[in-house]
Amino acid sequence: MLTAFARAFKTPDLRKKLLFTLGIVIVFRLGQHVPVPGVNYTNVNFCMKQVGGNSGLFGLVNMFSGGALLQVTIFALGIMPYITASIILQLLTVVIPRLEALKKEGQSGQTKITQYTRYLTVALAILQGTAVVTTARSGALFSTCVRRSEIVPSDSIFTTITMVITMTAGTALIMWLGELITDRGIGNGMSLLMFVSIAAGFPGALWSIKQSGKLADGWIEFGAVIVVGLAMVGLVVLVEQAQRRVPVQYAKRMIGRRSYGGTSTYIPLKVNQAGVIPVIFASSLLYIPALVAQFSGSNAGWAQWIATNFTKGNHPVYIVTYFVLIVFFAFFYVAISFNPEEVADNMKKYGGFIPGIRAGRPTAEYLSYVLNRITWPGSLYLGLIALVPTVALVLFNANQNFPFGGTSILIIVGVGLETVKQIESQLQQRNYEGFLR
Repeated sequence: MLTAFARAFKTPDLRKKLLFTLGIVIVFRLGQHVPVPGVNYTNVNFCMKQVGGNSGLFGLVNMFSGGALLQVTIFALGIMPYITASIILQLLTVVIPRLEALKKEGQSGQTKITQYTRYLTVALAILQGTAVVTTARSGALFSTCVRRSEIVPSDSIFTTITMVITMTAGTALIMWLGELITDRGIGNGMSLLMFVSIAAGFPGALWSIKQSGKLADGWIEFGAVIVVGLAMVGLVVLVEQAQRRVPVQYAKRMIGRRSYGGTSTYIPLKVNQAGVIPVIFASSLLYIPALVAQFSGSNAGWAQWIATNFTKGNHPVYIVTYFVLIVFFAFFYVAISFNPEEVADNMKKYGGFIPGIRAGRPTAEYLSYVLNRITWPGSLYLGLIALVPTVALVLFNANQNFPFGGTSILIIVGVGLETVKQIESQLQQRNYEGFLR
């Protein structure tokens, strides 16, 4: 990986792209520290120190925003509205025929879907911005801080509208920065900004584990976390690269005097076909009961039960529910993102077949069978990786935003591998020597 970056910096056009991407990242990180108008930043810093980095219910959103949510900055919403909009559009593509037709149109249809994603992102940003302002004003953003109700001193409508518009504009700016990286830089812009947001919290989280450790002034716990993190990175790389290659043979066809086909290829089915989406779905769904109980302010039995079982990540009910939801959403997302019947029809149209399997419906049934078999280990792997912060919560007394947690490590390794692949492919295009030197 380091060799690829070193070679890329020696290539003039790739060096420009890398420096442009780095410049956008710097602008993005600066924006995560610019406070929203109407916020008492002194009280925010006081509450941040008192809470000690434990984000509570808002841990996932705070992680995706690079810590900007709890600091109530212009980038407080981070990349989450865009992620949510993309997932919603992807799910609606299966339900709404118009979107499915646009998807099949190729580049022009994808451009339309991207435009719809932008509009939905702005709408979600307005909704989430209003929720963040309401949460900050009510004191629920820092539920244990003595100054939690003084974060937004003014109750005027003008202040509220200004804060919501500022956060929405911040989300739109992040979306534009991500598209700039995609067009003029290296890699997928949105994924890289997500990578930067998560990686920004690593040093502070690791150092807090060292400070809270008791063995050899915390260095034993610090070293153990580093070793576990490296082992997890190796495991994630191994599983993310693993795939089942279903062989496909294309029959030879004569068109005029020329012969076409007769080639062998394969369909790569990844073990973790769903990626990190099931973990995000499960985490978001588990936040809903706790948020409802918190904002209701009720002391009823159901609210007490939710506060006991779904607020702390180390409770057995929370762990079992989280694991089951991840496995369910892994199968659900694979079912809507990969259509075996469509793949089988395309293969039949171009004269392709799987050796030993008849074309058409038998091929679709075989692909479904293979996909179900490899999704089981993929979903169990996702569930076990996602439970690492729970183990860390017990062993190292860490908060739920453990640096080598499931969501963070999956995104960082996935984005890192994809970016390195793009750099290597561009290097190969520019340094291709052909068959003869």
